[in-house]
Amino acid sequence: MPLTQRQSKAQEVFPLIAAPFISALRSTVRNATPTRPARLVLIAGTAVLGAALTACSGGAAASGHDDRGQDTGPSKAADTRISVNLRGTAAAAGRPVTVKLATGKLRTVTVSADGGDALSGRLSADGGTWTSDRPAAPGTTYRVEAKDTGGGSDTAGFTTAAAGKVNKLTLAPGKNTTVGIAQPLSIVFDHPVKNKAAVEKALKVSTSNDTEGSWGWLRDYSGRDRVDWRPREYWKSGTRITLDADLNGVDSGPSGGWFVRDYATTFTVGSSQVVKVDLDRHRLALRRDGRTVMDVPMSAGTPGGDKASWRGTAVLMAKEGTINMRSETVGLGDAYDKMVDFSMRLTWSGMYAHAAPWNAAYFGVANHSSGCVGMSDANAASLYRQARVGDPFEITGADAKGTVAEGNGYGAWNVSWADWRTRSALG
Repeated sequence: MPLTQRQSKAQEVFPLIAAPFISALRSTVRNATPTRPARLVLIAGTAVLGAALTACSGGAAASGHDDRGQDTGPSKAADTRISVNLRGTAAAAGRPVTVKLATGKLRTVTVSADGGDALSGRLSADGGTWTSDRPAAPGTTYRVEAKDTGGGSDTAGFTTAAAGKVNKLTLAPGKNTTVGIAQPLSIVFDHPVKNKAAVEKALKVSTSNDTEGSWGWLRDYSGRDRVDWRPREYWKSGTRITLDADLNGVDSGPSGGWFVRDYATTFTVGSSQVVKVDLDRHRLALRRDGRTVMDVPMSAGTPGGDKASWRGTAVLMAKEGTINMRSETVGLGDAYDKMVDFSMRLTWSGMYAHAAPWNAAYFGVANHSSGCVGMSDANAASLYRQARVGDPFEITGADAKGTVAEGNGYGAWNVSWADWRTRSALG
């Protein structure tokens, strides 16, 4: 094709870009020497045009070079985009958050809850995936921020669906209290707990002296689900115990509902005290650090029927002071209705230790009460002053109607250690 036709063809295809190059080519051809054919000059001009198009379109990969300046071929920029397993405005709660990087390695990932703490997590061995330690909680908005080792970053966000039903709990003992050596950690749930293993896994107990202990599931006297953590043996005096119940985002199972918050408590064990109640000898003794500091006559429940006392280990649940005691509340008809001083609750079923001056004729002689351990005003006042919530009452003797059940107050001490451990949902 003649030179002028080639110029015309280029101008048709590239009317805007080609014109400056064509003008330069004309000047070059006019000045070309006989030893340099015009055809070679045109080929060089076409290569320059091609380079200009590539630069404008961005369609070709840029060439890379090594540290010696050698061409390493096309290079590809790292893809810093992340993908998150939970997305949208109604994401499923109760699942760990998983963040993946398309290429390369993650350096940091932050998953922060709206108005709450960030979820902790860990990277996979290859650095391509991050997984949260805890599940996403219901009804919560999360923001995800990720950075890779190459300096790239990306963000994402999602909101979990709200809980249709919420489960709550009652926790004992109270925070920052000092308790007796038999006090367990005890949690009573508002609604049934079917996913016991998932719930128990979220309950973390730590002690100042690595005390051996175990969770055990039982039915509370109220009929609700309950889990207690008791040591293998009584606590050592001075032990500090902490519970972190990381339950936010845990599903308790069908008809139970979600937990939507965490719980925590810390308490300390006081002096080593044990109350010995001998039903056969009709006496009560308080021993502190292995030494008897009190030994007084008493009268317990009338044997042979519902008025008899329980035997076994009961734990002092509360010091209630002066309260109204009525027999119908414990299924004994209208036998009594009294204001009773120095009342110390031992079971949910109504067994107390308290002052019983009306029964003085039987102190140290016979068991003649409606199930409680009664003493004189002075002796009851002394015990009330010295006893501590969590102290064990070890009740022995033949004049009893049975053993304190584990759910009737804190009766876990009446279960062998081997049996207690089998009650953990985690084996």
